[in-house]
Amino acid sequence: MVNAFENAFANAPIGMALVDMDGHFLQVNDALCRITGYTRDQIRVVRFRELSHPSDVDVDAPQLQALLDGDLASYQIEKRYVHAWGHSLWVLLTVSIVRDNQGQPLYLISQLQDISERKELERRLEYLVDHDFLTALFNRRRFEQALAQETRLAARYGGRGAVLLLDLDHFKDVNDRFGHKAGDDLLKTVAAALRERIRETDILARLGGDEFGIILPQADEAQTLVVAEEVVKAMRRQTAMLAEQVIPVTASVGVVLFDHLTDIELLACADLAMYEAKESGRNGFSLYRPGKGARPRASSRMAAAEWIRHALVHDQLVLYGQPILDLENNEVSQYELLVRLRSDQGKLLPPSAFLYVAERFGMIVAIDSWVVQKAVALIADQAQAGRALTLNVNISAKSVGDAQLVQVIDRALSDTGIDPTRLVFELTETAAIGNIENAKTFTNQLRNRGCKFALDDFGTGFGSFYYLKHLPFDYLKIDGDFIRGFIANTTDQFVVEAIVGIAQGMGKKTVAEFVGDIEMTDRLRQSGVDYAQGYHIGVPRPVSDMVAKLARKTATH
Repeated sequence: MVNAFENAFANAPIGMALVDMDGHFLQVNDALCRITGYTRDQIRVVRFRELSHPSDVDVDAPQLQALLDGDLASYQIEKRYVHAWGHSLWVLLTVSIVRDNQGQPLYLISQLQDISERKELERRLEYLVDHDFLTALFNRRRFEQALAQETRLAARYGGRGAVLLLDLDHFKDVNDRFGHKAGDDLLKTVAAALRERIRETDILARLGGDEFGIILPQADEAQTLVVAEEVVKAMRRQTAMLAEQVIPVTASVGVVLFDHLTDIELLACADLAMYEAKESGRNGFSLYRPGKGARPRASSRMAAAEWIRHALVHDQLVLYGQPILDLENNEVSQYELLVRLRSDQGKLLPPSAFLYVAERFGMIVAIDSWVVQKAVALIADQAQAGRALTLNVNISAKSVGDAQLVQVIDRALSDTGIDPTRLVFELTETAAIGNIENAKTFTNQLRNRGCKFALDDFGTGFGSFYYLKHLPFDYLKIDGDFIRGFIANTTDQFVVEAIVGIAQGMGKKTVAEFVGDIEMTDRLRQSGVDYAQGYHIGVPRPVSDMVAKLARKTATH
């Protein structure tokens, strides 16, 4: 037994050491020397606590004392060590104790794992959770968090403040004429100019696309208007050199004072003011005042918000379904649900026309709840008719982790008794990274109830593979950018095949989006992709058509 222990100790893949009660190393293995950078001779003159980073020396002191007192059998902690070469590293330290027959401590057994790579990955992910990858500014998630905090402080202590919403004028023309690389370079230039203008206490973020937000804590109206004017001027001073052409840069800025408004109301009002600035000729700012008449486009946004509320109350949202083809048996096995809004003229508006407004005015969770309830009802109706139907439901970033939505889903599942595996929730990478902890809770709660999950737009960002490890996804929907060029572009082919290989190794299924023709379908099938979705497979159709098609299919079998 002794020889077996010594052999296991010496050859363990993790660092192991026996340490006496004075902190001297009695025995170490090769892995520990490799992790710490010390030779066996060098480490014998170093005491156990001296390996710790100066700031982490006493991090585990309470646990060590509890171990010595007999209150713990062992403990585990993450802390920093200092490598023999001088740099710091993160380790996972596990410590247990060996006692004699009288219970007196003889020596400690410590186990050491180098977790520096994981900690760096976590650090980078934490940074991405709060920052825009292109400009290194805060992102929308962090901006909205900060705005909620500032408005709470203002409401409690009577403070002041303001929000500026900035949108570049004619930015789409830059992308269309000179390409997205030129557009990205322009956004970075604008971000640098704004960063120079704001105070240290101000909060600057890129909210998405060419939209930026600024929070001015404790600013009154006069100070806010000065900042707004200076921001507009700062943009005028910027120029972009694109394809040997000097392109002037201007922006439209919406301004709103806190004035007892909630964070959601502030964003909505700033949005209206920004569009009023655009309607006034661009290259300027507009201050939102309650009760002030809004210009046509701003009024249309207010009207859209009111119409969304009306549609939710009167059940006037409309569901469409797009088929997803099982490439193994060439049968449509499930549908992705897409929501439309019926306007007061009877026209069906696509998601791009109203979901942005719904998010701005805090109604997106209500829309997601409506879609989920309709999806469960559809699955239940088809099950009662003897037909199996699987539906994919998109969940917005705002809804991820929303306790009320989880309750809605719970109640719908309980009331109908449907097979929960027939309900697949789709999350985008943006939704996951913006709410990583909420996403964990949300996905785990609903997976425990039997529902399934798909990660949409897979492969577009840094965090994709991290999510595979930490979130329980069943399907990976490969981003359409890789699929569109799949036939002609070898890089896209390699990426798709790599994703398929990873998915197969992890027991997950892959879905190719934006499949455009039969050749692409066949090539994707040969590459091992499990499902295909796109206009070649089927365009989105009203769910009534989808149900009728299912009925006809059942009748012919």
